[in-house]
Amino acid sequence: MIDRKILKKYDKQDMFRVLFDFPVQICDAVDIAASTKIKYSYKGIKNIIINGLGGSAIGGDILRSYVSGEMKIPVSVNRNYSLPGYAGKDTLAILASYSGNTEETVSAFRDALNKECNIICISSGGEIEKLAKKHGKQLMKIPGGLQPRCALGYSFFTLLVLFTKLGFIKDKSDEINDVIINLDQSLSEYVSLSFETNEALRIAAAIKGHMPVIYSSADLLDAVNLRWRGQISENGKILAYGNLYPEMNHNELVGWKLNEEILKKIAVIVLHDKDDNERVKLRMKITERVYRKYAANVFDVYSDCRTKLGRIFDLIYLGDWVSYYLAILNEVNPTPVNAISSLKKELEKAK
Repeated sequence: MIDRKILKKYDKQDMFRVLFDFPVQICDAVDIAASTKIKYSYKGIKNIIINGLGGSAIGGDILRSYVSGEMKIPVSVNRNYSLPGYAGKDTLAILASYSGNTEETVSAFRDALNKECNIICISSGGEIEKLAKKHGKQLMKIPGGLQPRCALGYSFFTLLVLFTKLGFIKDKSDEINDVIINLDQSLSEYVSLSFETNEALRIAAAIKGHMPVIYSSADLLDAVNLRWRGQISENGKILAYGNLYPEMNHNELVGWKLNEEILKKIAVIVLHDKDDNERVKLRMKITERVYRKYAANVFDVYSDCRTKLGRIFDLIYLGDWVSYYLAILNEVNPTPVNAISSLKKELEKAK
């Protein structure tokens, strides 16, 4: 068991409270999106490109994965300064920047404007808000003051409700309610500081001093996999890697052979979904026999939520708490991202 004094010692910006309030953030995001009046018609859209980086892009990744079986037009996530060559008048370009000042997204806005794309902006302010107002583009304003990675409720659920309002997907109110109810129920476990009752704390303790490798299928949990890696890196301040089934069976699997001293420092976390392809489930089972011979720890993580959206956010919430407790066990403040801040300052000097 860890002491609450330890949390206060290292968690100086109180990320604990931000994680605790995540279900409330989801409710707020849904209300914001539902009350936003769509000013323009977006008929005839043939493709959707969600533009963003980091914490502002992961919401697009999760949405793309979640709606892939329902959407009749392609949805992609673009993490670059410019849009792909096919972007044009029948493209809906969504510019998502939590701060509003992400330089790649600001550049992508101007490219979308030049390519005459339909444009919708999601931001808490900054240059993106200014550009949206200047050029008369739809803006969905979200609250600021958080680290972008801590604003996933705003970056995902605003998009989800937007897609329903534009008629791309069916109403998801029931699944959203399922998410909120489940996360509220999970809180009692994740705020416990007992290793016996808190799965997030147990996994964090097993990761400490090791290199986490996250595996999952490419069906529903690819973006959840990415979220786990990003949160462990940003909050826990350690490198984290991962791959997807079935692709990893065609290359990475062979790497579980040499450099045994390094392999002994790897902790494998496998994210499972009940709707994973049956052949993928078999691949996971067989593959685990290979890496169990070498890895320090192996965790099989499941969600028993009834809905797809519920299972996605059940696993995301667990991963967020794992990364938080990992920071505490590593005796670091989970909130600051000094390397990223330094990089941005250097880039600013070079303008």
